[in-house]
Formats: sequence, C-alpha cells, structure tokens
Amino acid sequence: MTLKERYTKEILPALQKELGISNPNALPKVVSVTVSVGLSQGLKDAKFLDIAENTLTRITGQKPVKTKAKKSISNFKIREGMAVGMRVTLRGTQMWHFLDKLLNVTFPRIRDFRGISSKHIDATGNISVGFREFLAFPEIRPDEVERVHGLQITVTTTAKNRKNGKALLKDLGFPFND
Repeated sequence: MTLKERYTKEILPALQKELGISNPNALPKVVSVTVSVGLSQGLKDAKFLDIAENTLTRITGQKPVKTKAKKSISNFKIREGMAVGMRVTLRGTQMWHFLDKLLNVTFPRIRDFRGISSKHIDATGNISVGFREFLAFPEIRPDEVERVHGLQITVTTTAKNRKNGKALLKDLGFPFND
C-alpha cells in the first residue's frame, strides 16, 4: 500500500477522530514538498552548479529552478541576478512518491539518526528538515559523488496551527524524537 492510499484510507479518518474535526475538507493536508540547495560554494566554483543540479534532478526526478539574488550584497560577493540557490517543488503523485521514499528509505539510512525535533515545525504546521549530506537518498551512488553538499526539504501543509500540523506529520510517519 502506497503512502497516498494509506493517507486516504487510514490516516484521514484517524486524524478526523484525533482532532475532532467533523468536516473532512477542513482536515490538514500535504500541499507540496520543496527540495532546495544553497549555492554559496558555487560562487567560487562554477562546476558546483552542475553538481547540485544533477543531484537535485536525480533525487526528485525533476529539473530544478535556479533562484536568483534580488539585491547585491558586497560582503558576500553577490550581485543582483546571480544564482544563489536551486529548488524543486513537488506536488501530486510525485510528491507522494517522494514522501514515501523519504520516510521509508532515506530517514532509516541516515547514520546516527535519532528522529526529528518538533521544533522544526513552524506556527502554521509546515516542517523543514536539513540534510548535511545527500548520500542517504537511494538514487545517489556514493562512488559517483564528486562533492558532498547539504539540502533542505520543506513539507507544506494546510494545517492552521502547530498541533494539527504535527498530528498530520506524525500520522504520515515522520519520526519525531519527542
């Protein structure tokens, strides 16, 4: 059973009882998953841009969009319009496949992983998780990696508050340590 099937058949009814919400349309839902990489190393090394783009493409199955600097910042040697990051936004079927892979394959493969702190959930029920290295993803073969970099995963929900967001994420299978 895939995560989406489990979500519609088991998680939504359980969440409805747990939160005491009678209207099923008012239940919190997962809207999108955003995977992003900061390109601070790319300012010095142009090859890093290609490495980061290739990594994001392999992990998500989608070509990333470059995010550009809105202002010039001389202390960081950033000019307006310079690429400072890359991101991929997943929705629909691809989002559910990615979440399934993240929860069932990637988190268990992280070395010394003790769970996610609930401090990573913001006031509107979204969660952001940072990875120091991307080697835990199954699409990445460690012998092919030239340079290791971090990435950030943000799961956006329709939850109105932190409690509802945590309930949804916990029922989906996010491993919280508290």
